[in-house]
Amino acid sequence: MNKSIQTHNSKFISIYSDKDVTEVVAFLNSKVGGYLYIGIDNMGNIIGLPNIDETVLKIGNQLKDNISPSILGLFEIVIESFADKYYIKIVITSGPEKPYHIKKYGQSEKGCYIRVGNAKMPMTTKMIENMFSKRTRNSLSKILSPRQDLTFRQLKIFYEEKRFTINDNFLHNLELYNDDDKLNYNAYLLADDNAVSIKVAVYGGVNKVDLIESNEYGYCSLIKATTRVLDKLDIYNTTHTKITGKAERDEWRNVDKIALREAVINAIVHNDYAINEVPPVFEIFTDRFEITSMGGLPLGMTKDEFFDGVSNPRNKVLMRVFKDMDLVEQLGSGMSRILSAYSRDIFKISDNYIKIVFPIKVSECKADANRM
Repeated sequence: MNKSIQTHNSKFISIYSDKDVTEVVAFLNSKVGGYLYIGIDNMGNIIGLPNIDETVLKIGNQLKDNISPSILGLFEIVIESFADKYYIKIVITSGPEKPYHIKKYGQSEKGCYIRVGNAKMPMTTKMIENMFSKRTRNSLSKILSPRQDLTFRQLKIFYEEKRFTINDNFLHNLELYNDDDKLNYNAYLLADDNAVSIKVAVYGGVNKVDLIESNEYGYCSLIKATTRVLDKLDIYNTTHTKITGKAERDEWRNVDKIALREAVINAIVHNDYAINEVPPVFEIFTDRFEITSMGGLPLGMTKDEFFDGVSNPRNKVLMRVFKDMDLVEQLGSGMSRILSAYSRDIFKISDNYIKIVFPIKVSECKADANRM
């Protein structure tokens, strides 16, 4: 039997061709992005692809070379298989710099496309003008770094450890310069030395009265600061063991380890650093872990889309770098990992921040004692 794939916001094609770049443009310009499947017929049946690695390389180069503005960090090419048949899934996020267009046609009706329902359609001149007028102007790529004498030794070491090639175009390839060829705020966050510090606070009770430890992780590359925050939280995310029977043990953490890691990464990558340059905050109480990131939902995103894992990165350059470092896996997958262990109730969302409250898991014995 063949496996049939049916999913929303998707397009199926049997063989990839140059014209399919327009499908990616349409998803980039749409509200929620989507998936482009290659090697699957229009009924969702897998037919497979030959020369899968060559096809992946060809697609990646075509998308990067033929679409503007830059879409680095906004798409991911995934090889999947079923019954020895290989196919490709391209995960495409809704872009923050709409309208996206095919370079050789510019921002014209021939170059701009959008998804309407399950179909792709060319955008009218009026649609293009309206979308362009709403383009976000305060993205980190456009904000000038407070300093231009930055160095990136730490970042280069991280990339070299992941076996990336470092050359003279390293910073430009990561889009760390603005349109005037000045270092932007992404560069500032990723530099060896900056004034951005992430706070991890530990309290001796259920409120902020008894502060017993306050740590500042930062003033360095955001990648390095992130690893330090993860390590610190891991120390307080204690492992508990309960003997449940003969040679049987029940082990658990204060907070689910995978969900906590995903929440930390999401808070740092998607934080709105343009708001008073405030980084996320991590707090540990005796009954919970709290993670607060600045900025509400990305513009145009609903709560349902947020919980469904729709990927609409506020900071696409940071997303790309974190993915290069294997800190982020498949685009949009973090939310599903959190919700596989917790309900939506742990999230508190306002216009100014997103807070996640992880309750500390206690043993059944201790819970029963507390209720007595």
